Amino acid sequence: MVGLPGLRGVEHIGFTVPDIEEATRFFVNVIGCEYVYSLGPFQSPDDWMTTHLNVPADAIMRELRFFRCRNGPNFEVFQYETPAQHCIPPLNSDVGGHHLAFYVDDFDAALTHLKLHGVRLLGKPTYRNTGPSAGQTWVYFLTPWGMQLELVSFPEGKRYERTATTMLWQPASA
Repeated sequence: MVGLPGLRGVEHIGFTVPDIEEATRFFVNVIGCEYVYSLGPFQSPDDWMTTHLNVPADAIMRELRFFRCRNGPNFEVFQYETPAQHCIPPLNSDVGGHHLAFYVDDFDAALTHLKLHGVRLLGKPTYRNTGPSAGQTWVYFLTPWGMQLELVSFPEGKRYERTATTMLWQPASA
């Protein structure tokens, strides 16, 4: 057997932010996610945090909040406190670098929305008209704390999906 038995998909993505209130405002008011619940604070007098979470033993998880973002995975957003904490988000080119991509039906309306909220865009939108991703438009943008995100749309599907056995997104015209 190849892969995890019973795999159904991604349930949540967890990431750490410097200010959970700022992150909540951004993900709820700008992106449109739904705040679901909160846990914390939590710290452990032994090595539980290191053993189970791969964080320093003296770390304090001030709070974690769960968000639901429509049809994608949940977000588990943490605010930690530890003396050895790195406070600069990694670049995509760094080991552990990452970004979250948000699919939208109307790219231009979503782009205008981000601009109205003063969100920093990284360059201008890119439209793919060749290759397996033909039909896709995307642009990277940053959260207020510098985390990389992407706005993406391909309302007629991507070229590779014409021969794929399953499609992530159905074309808007379907």
